[in-house]
Amino acid sequence: MKNKKISLPAAVALLVLASEANSQPSVALDDRPVGSGNEATLPAVTVTGERSRVELQGTRTRVTNSATGLPSAVSPITSEEIGTINVSRDISNVFRRVPGVVANNLDQGDTGNGFRMRGFATGGTHGADTAVYVDGVPQNMPSSEAGAGHGPAFLEWLTPDMIQRIDVIKGPVSALFGDQNRAGAVSIRTVDDLVPSSVGLTLESHGGRRASLVWSKQLGSVASTLIADSYRTDSYRQGAWQERDNLFWKLSTIRDDARYSIRLNHYRSDFEAAGYLRYDRLAAGQVARSAPEENALLPFGGGRRTGLVVNRAPAAGEAGLYATAYLEDFERIRGGAAGGNVHNVGSDDRIIAGASVSNNFVFSDRAALQAGADIRRDKGEGIRQRYENRLPTSTYLTNLNMDLYTYGVFAQGQVKPADHLKLTGGLRVDRFDYDIENRKLPTTSTGYRKTVTTPKIGAAWTVLPRLDVFANIAQGFRSPAAQQISPAGAQGRLGAPGGNVNTGIAPSKVRSYDAGFTATPAEGWSLSGVAFYTLNEDEIVMTAPNVFRSVGDTTRKGFELESRLHLWKNASAYASYTRLLQAEINNSDPNSAYLLSVPRHQFKLGAEYRHALGAGYLRYNADAYVTSGIPYFSGTPLQQRTVPTYTRYDLRATYSIRDIEWSAFAVFQPQLISESFFATAAGLWVSTQPRHHFGISARYFF
Repeated sequence: MKNKKISLPAAVALLVLASEANSQPSVALDDRPVGSGNEATLPAVTVTGERSRVELQGTRTRVTNSATGLPSAVSPITSEEIGTINVSRDISNVFRRVPGVVANNLDQGDTGNGFRMRGFATGGTHGADTAVYVDGVPQNMPSSEAGAGHGPAFLEWLTPDMIQRIDVIKGPVSALFGDQNRAGAVSIRTVDDLVPSSVGLTLESHGGRRASLVWSKQLGSVASTLIADSYRTDSYRQGAWQERDNLFWKLSTIRDDARYSIRLNHYRSDFEAAGYLRYDRLAAGQVARSAPEENALLPFGGGRRTGLVVNRAPAAGEAGLYATAYLEDFERIRGGAAGGNVHNVGSDDRIIAGASVSNNFVFSDRAALQAGADIRRDKGEGIRQRYENRLPTSTYLTNLNMDLYTYGVFAQGQVKPADHLKLTGGLRVDRFDYDIENRKLPTTSTGYRKTVTTPKIGAAWTVLPRLDVFANIAQGFRSPAAQQISPAGAQGRLGAPGGNVNTGIAPSKVRSYDAGFTATPAEGWSLSGVAFYTLNEDEIVMTAPNVFRSVGDTTRKGFELESRLHLWKNASAYASYTRLLQAEINNSDPNSAYLLSVPRHQFKLGAEYRHALGAGYLRYNADAYVTSGIPYFSGTPLQQRTVPTYTRYDLRATYSIRDIEWSAFAVFQPQLISESFFATAAGLWVSTQPRHHFGISARYFF
């Protein structure tokens, strides 16, 4: 990925000059006022690793509407950093370096993006419990039946070229995010200004191939960016393959004091996956890691989604009116193997529409208040049906026709009673207005009307010029699933009698306590840490493929540490450690699985080195990820066991010369275990990964 509004040769020249002069870290483009076109003055160049990812030190006590002003652990990811990560087929890889985040590479087709943090989203819930927004549009899918549970985030329609910046906010501390904001929130911003136009080609192991086009052009006062991406892979698992096409077009312009943009995106995917394998049989050599699931038909599926988004924001500064409106057609189907010649086929067919509006009132540099409202309507079907030999039968697990409205009002304020102290507070009030038609058990068709209130409060204090401390207490929530309100009962035909309605069920809430610090002990060295304690109501976990159940209230305690070091003028390094001290079900049933299957330890470390080579510039990146200490229960009676340690090593080299960028990358995953697994009484099941994966790419900038 290249910096915005700057040609490749100019970027290379500036990088070399900065290196030779041993310059201090520069300001990222995302921190500068946004322009409207190709200005003659080149922006400053950010070199990955020269600046701490923890941008918050020294800014927490500044009155700002951005995530950097929250009294919380926040990890920003810029487009420049994304360009140094091995993303390959799974866009969730962009989160790999974020402390405490598990970003899955499932190799099970497009089933939702594996994203877990703070000990939430156990098993295969695909990003639930984290509120994910793109350009202000919520991405979590309520009451999904396409194999991913309640609230998954489907981000496969994004490609790295589309992303300008990501902010990962730990904990439910921001009032600007609504449903699923329990572990925290992810705010993704797509490209606004012109970017370098380019064409690219990537070839990977196991039949992976990608072609991409970025065409960015100034049309009068309008900046137009068109991105097209086509990806194909045969996978290393036998019988598995995937096709994916993405199209993105965004127009943006400045009128008076506001920036307006309109975005159109379209996504199409089809796949066959290889399912899961039993770990004990893998370890004993009874089945190859590349084999398909034993004694079962292969999972299959696909998706189509088309979205239109309109945004308005202040053109300069943070004060003023913000507005978003969106409309999306969403279709997805996934058939999960259920043994023998049987699939359980889940499908979602929705029309999603919504809007939000808020105003940020800024009172000099001492206080600010942002207040607004949002609405979302999710209308359509969630169906899970039994198939035999790829043909539908009259047996259903779920068949719901839903009309789900969510209304929210929110306010978030900041005030500085002293120069180095800032207090923050927020409040959300959300209302659910659901109408659910249950075609399987018609007597359980019902309406649902509930309200949930979630307050937030925090403080940040610059104790020393190089040390900030912060703390917060916040509540977040998750809406109840339609399947909880109107259960489907045992599998069977449509129109069956019986069933019980659960209209009294309340939205699930969490209360989160955080305390942490950010520091720069010396030039080029940053440290950060946070301790957290979370109490959660009504935890829902996956106990088998497509099987989710409530396990009651849960508790999580842990801490995260991160260090970033700019070693010398051309090199940088980072390391983080996340420790989950407690993650368990409160008041669990006797002899049950009371521990949550989430990592107790996560280590992440990496380094980057850059130097001039001939007329070009060469950059090396190396990363290592270790996940360990995950408990699970299996056997009869249940016995506690531990998932084997998972490690992944990433290497990447990029050479930029004139208008061409060459890259080569490798991923090594030596263990049989992967990040995608679930446990049953029969044992541990895993989605195996290849021991090694290689790729090369070339991009021409024009």
